[in-house]
Amino acid sequence: MTTKQRVTVITVLALGAILWAGCARAPAPGEPLRGLTAGERARFDAGREVFDREFEPGTGLGPLFNSVSCAECHEEPATGGFGDELEVHATALLDDGRCDALLDAGGPVYQLNVTPALHDALGIDAEPIPDRATGQGRRSTPSILGFGLLDAVPDKAILALADADDRDGDGISGRPNRFADGRLGRFGRKAFVPTLREFNDGAFPLEQGVTTAAQPAEETVAGRPLPDGVDSTPDPEIGADDLSAADAFVRFLAPPAARHGWLLGITGGRIFRSIGCAACHTPKLHTGDGPVAVLRHRTVGAYTDLLLHDMGPELADICLGLATPSEFRTEPLMGLGLRERFLHDGRAASVEEAIRLHAGEATRSRQRFEALGAAERRTLLEFLGRL
Repeated sequence: MTTKQRVTVITVLALGAILWAGCARAPAPGEPLRGLTAGERARFDAGREVFDREFEPGTGLGPLFNSVSCAECHEEPATGGFGDELEVHATALLDDGRCDALLDAGGPVYQLNVTPALHDALGIDAEPIPDRATGQGRRSTPSILGFGLLDAVPDKAILALADADDRDGDGISGRPNRFADGRLGRFGRKAFVPTLREFNDGAFPLEQGVTTAAQPAEETVAGRPLPDGVDSTPDPEIGADDLSAADAFVRFLAPPAARHGWLLGITGGRIFRSIGCAACHTPKLHTGDGPVAVLRHRTVGAYTDLLLHDMGPELADICLGLATPSEFRTEPLMGLGLRERFLHDGRAASVEEAIRLHAGEATRSRQRFEALGAAERRTLLEFLGRL
């Protein structure tokens, strides 16, 4: 075989591989990761039922709540995705720089709905925020598709991306947040929650007022005792098996597949890196060892470093853990093209508007974006719109 013939064969094989990869359908939004065992798939399906379950006052809802089910908020473009709801968080930044999460006064999540019984008892329509709060923030509903893979990224891989003192002088100084016990945080807009299981379990009492064994009773309204008779459902209101199933559902949700072709992926990715976006929105993370084969040693097109970055005073709202009001965890961009509103509070109506609101550590990247020619800017926005 001549050299020319060998090159032709290699080219044909390469094109065939590309075409095969394009024809192999990635999981659609709301579908599980490929490769689950029969037992894992059964837990995923059981967890979807828990995730979809609508609670009522007689089955544990409230008396303070934001939604009646997980799926009510995580609904677009499929169960587990984004939502158009906004909720309210509040904390207090103390004079010594420490952050008070207002745990003794109902914080940091303040529920926007109450059951009829609580309304009749106190005459309120939402949980009141205490006067000592120094900051309030609105939070849009994030997509949780692919969060099981983010949970499987080793702590050391995240910490390796940190540069709190900006030693390389690029103006980017991502730093980790820490939970109260010192563990590395990664979930939530302030990267405060260390594990997906805690993130999932905590949503039931925080968002639906449904008690668990770890949080077995609704005790207060903004720090004041609940009136007698407003919650007669025995605690805990959801059992350990249902919590485990709901966790399995979220853990095994597949990440959204990028929808750009190889050429746009190359050209758009090059522009993305050239203006500095990848310094925070790390295109790929890698999972490590673990007990679940389908989550082990996977590459995740997450576009996040899971670290805190200062985004400037205009976006600042609350502190949380070590995060100052202007610091936010880098938002994962996987599935960006499926969203309708952008940024942590949904204030941006387009990707371009969100970019133009970047400040703080992202100022240089925003300025480079603004300096792009019209064609390059269109290419970058199309690339982002197909993530």
